[in-house]
Formats: sequence, C-alpha cells, structure tokens
Amino acid sequence: MSGFHTQKVSFAGSLGDRLTGRLEWPDSEPLAYALFAHCFTCSKDYLAATRVSRALARRGVVALRFDFTGLGDSEGDFSATSFSSNIADIACAAAFLRASYSAPAILIGHSLGGAAVIAAATRIPEARVVATIAAPSDPSHVIHHFEQRVEDIEREHAAEVDIAGRLFWISKRFLDDIGQFDMETTIAGLGKALLVFHSPEDDVVGITHAERIFALAAYPKSFVMLDGADHLLTRAEDADFVANTIAAWTARFIQPRVRQDSPAEPDTSGAVIVSEISTGRYAQRIRVGRHTLSADEPRALGGDDHGPSPYDLLLASLGSCTAMTIRMYAERKQLALRHVEVRLRHTKIHAQDCADCETREGRIDHIERVIKLDGEIVEAQRMRLLEIANKCPVHRTLQGEVKITTRLGTETDAPGQSGTT
Repeated sequence: MSGFHTQKVSFAGSLGDRLTGRLEWPDSEPLAYALFAHCFTCSKDYLAATRVSRALARRGVVALRFDFTGLGDSEGDFSATSFSSNIADIACAAAFLRASYSAPAILIGHSLGGAAVIAAATRIPEARVVATIAAPSDPSHVIHHFEQRVEDIEREHAAEVDIAGRLFWISKRFLDDIGQFDMETTIAGLGKALLVFHSPEDDVVGITHAERIFALAAYPKSFVMLDGADHLLTRAEDADFVANTIAAWTARFIQPRVRQDSPAEPDTSGAVIVSEISTGRYAQRIRVGRHTLSADEPRALGGDDHGPSPYDLLLASLGSCTAMTIRMYAERKQLALRHVEVRLRHTKIHAQDCADCETREGRIDHIERVIKLDGEIVEAQRMRLLEIANKCPVHRTLQGEVKITTRLGTETDAPGQSGTT
C-alpha cells in the first residue's frame, strides 16, 4: 500500500460559481480516476469523504472530492441549488477531470450524493462503475430532514430549516425539482457496473432503499452489507473497508490510467492513439489530443458494446465533416440555413449491382448519406449545398487514393508514433 498527497483544485460549477475540491493522488502510478459526491448539506471534508478518498489513493486510485454549490468552500447560494444542480455539478467535476487529467472511471456517492451519481452517470460515458453508500432509492427521501417545515416552504416559497444542528434555506423550487425524478427508470437503465453499500443499522436511510436500488439495477452488480456502520461512516475501519472493496471490485471493469501531475497539454503531434483497455474483449480507448473516445464491437459480433464500432466511427467522421463543410459554405454565402442533419449507413453490396463502379466482381462497400437541410433556402441553393457536401475533405479522402504504411513501434518512438494500423 502506497502513500498519497493532496492537491487543491477549483472549477466552474453548473450555476457559474467556483467549486472547490481536493484531489487525492497516490504516490504510485494511478490505476484509475474516481469522483466522490458527498451527502446532503455535507462537504468534501467530512470524515467519510476524506477517509474513503484517501484510502482509495493509497490503493492507486486518484480521487476527487468536491463541495457542491453553496456548501463547504465552494461559492454560490445553497438556497438556489437543487437535486438537478447537484447532478450538473457532478457532470462539471467530471468535465474538469476529463480536460485536466482523465475522465473518472468510478463514480462514488454517499447518501443523497449516491442518488445523484446514479442520475449523473449517463452524462459521464467514460464511467464504468457506480458505487453508492447509504443512498436513498428516491431522492425525495431527503425531505424527512425537514418534513415539519414543508408546509411553510410551500406557502412562503422558502424557509430556514435545521438539519443536524445547522441552518439552511430550502426553497419550494428544491421540493418541486426533487419530486420530478423517475429514479426507478434511471436505476434500471444505468448501464454501468453497480456496487451498493449499506448498513442494516442505518437509522437515517433505511436498508430497504439499498434493497430497492439493487433489485432495480441490471447486472453486473453487488450488494455489500456494512454491518455495524452508521450512516456517516464515522469509524475509520468502515471507510477503509468501503475503499478496499471499491478498489478490488472495480479492478475488472476499469483500465489503468497514466498519471499526470499537471493539467494535460494537447498532443500536438497530430497522432491518434488507440489502445486496448480491459473493459471488454475488443474495447479500445482512442486519444485525440485532449479528447478521449471509446470504440468496441457490438455484442452480436462478440464485443461488449462499450462504444461505437470502427465503421460507426468512420461514418461519424464523414458525417461530421459533411455537416461542417456545408455550414462553412452557408456562412460564407450568408445562406439562411438553420440546421444540418446527416444520416449515414454502411453496407456491403454486390459490385455488379453498382452501375457506376469500376469494380465488377465480388462485394464493395456502400455508404448511403442522407442530408436534411432546414432553413429558408431555395431549391437551387439546396442543390448547391448537396454538391458542396461531396467536397468535404473526408469524402475526398475516402474516394481518393490512400496509402497506409504499417510498422512495428519501438521503445524509442515518441508517444503517438508507435503501433500498427
């Protein structure tokens, strides 16, 4: 087990305020990045958040814990926040990690933060695992903290409430927002590996909530009983046990990450780097400068469907280039083009069925491209834009002569210069 060190960070939250966080770095090479969302009205510095994050760092996982808007050291007005803004703050924290280091593969949420990371998971495609600790299956459960003031909040549109000896302003907007979430559908459609922690002695959020989350979720999933633990995991051994279990359980779902002690700079070499990852049989990670994409084969072809297939990415390249080229031309000619949509499909057809193809035998690749143009443009302009679509650089590359050279990489190659094509 290695040590760790802490780095202070800040980033813009969903409401435009500056949010404050702590990155717990392992002293060894990191295995993955994790994002920790604290409980309702807590902060990044309460015992469970600190202990779990640092315990994960000792086990090689970089952990970011941060304060939601209006809490802890973060800027903003708590009374202006909602469950929706918490979800959006989690997405902002993930975006910060993605841009500066690497997107989180693990999302961890405690109490209401657990419900929030479940809801936020669809906004973080790189996340492979969601872990909840003492989380409610319905976020409106948090209302029990101030249920005696609900009528006042409804009548006055806001009221000051006492939660664990601290005063907070709760707005009617908060009540309306938290009651609109269909968590059953969200949990059932999570699409991530799920690890549920709960104590049978939890007197704040009953264990039936964990049972409900676990029952609704699809596999892979596991339920870990925290016997003897309280809701806030105030005992150090409970936090260590949670971190140990998360690190061990998630290992099969995440790929190793490369440590970066300072914000990542874009790769200016122009290389696209594709490498295998351990999340599936054919799963790949694609790095393009600051950007990270995923690729995989569909399940019908033996993959795990963790990302688009190679041909899907090829169509995406042609489609995006087509739309961009049309948009550039329309702006230059000041055409009243409001929206461009490009739909593409790849198939194999018999060469003899293609009247204008040079190849006459076997099967050939066929890409069907349908372009929809919305705006106040006349027919002649539409036909001109259709011609322009065929001039997009990717289109020309696909139809032109392309030479691909392949060699084995060596240890002396700079990053991005090795590998095969």
